[in-house]
Amino acid sequence: MTARFAGLDTGAAIASETGEPDLVGSDRRWPNLRPRPAATLMILDRGGAEPQVLMGRRHWRHAFMPGKFVFPGGRIEAADRRMMVANGLAEAIEAKLAKGVVRPGLSRPRALALAAIRETFEETGLLIGTKASGIPGKIPPGIWTEFVGHGVVPSLEGLHFVARAITPPRRPRRFDAAFFAVDANSIAHRIEGVIGPEAELVELAWLPLSQAKRLDLPTITRVVLEELEARIAQGMEHELPVPFFAERHRRWYRTEL
Repeated sequence: MTARFAGLDTGAAIASETGEPDLVGSDRRWPNLRPRPAATLMILDRGGAEPQVLMGRRHWRHAFMPGKFVFPGGRIEAADRRMMVANGLAEAIEAKLAKGVVRPGLSRPRALALAAIRETFEETGLLIGTKASGIPGKIPPGIWTEFVGHGVVPSLEGLHFVARAITPPRRPRRFDAAFFAVDANSIAHRIEGVIGPEAELVELAWLPLSQAKRLDLPTITRVVLEELEARIAQGMEHELPVPFFAERHRRWYRTEL
């Protein structure tokens, strides 16, 4: 299924991830960078009448999306391709993450999921995974060593693949981003003191989806929240189609993976 967005300018949506309000036909004076694989994680609490999502506000001094409410996330790092997991991704998710990717490699789907979990740990202090008394295998040095030092091994089995979006050409930063969701019961541990006035995220808030969509958000974040809401209503099955937002010939399209 392919559809052009008429009522919603998703070109502006993904462009806003660079901190620009410009529309699709606007300034494209930067070199045409290759999009870097990246991932983000939406943590859900579905225990109440309306699902809630965890949102973080970026510091006002950041050059990139200052003051915006976002989900934790960032690009893949080399260690994400080597990190062990307690449980892997669902097969349907792995297959969808590999669609439309030239030479995806066996490690890319898992690395995307691990990048989302690592960035969540770095930005919020929340560890998504399974408690473990002993950590088998070799752990990459750096942040993953710190992660497992808290007695947690990352687990991917609770992740849902919600959307994929590529930043338009000739923007100062370009990402090929996977948006994952996970239930709050997958939080195995929390480190205090990560959020604060000098941190990347200055506050965290659990908000109903209807309220979260009214925040000061990058437009692509609002689009993905709407996709998440629809997916929850359909039961969050892994076999459901995953929307893919990308530009072709300066027009924005929503296709399905």
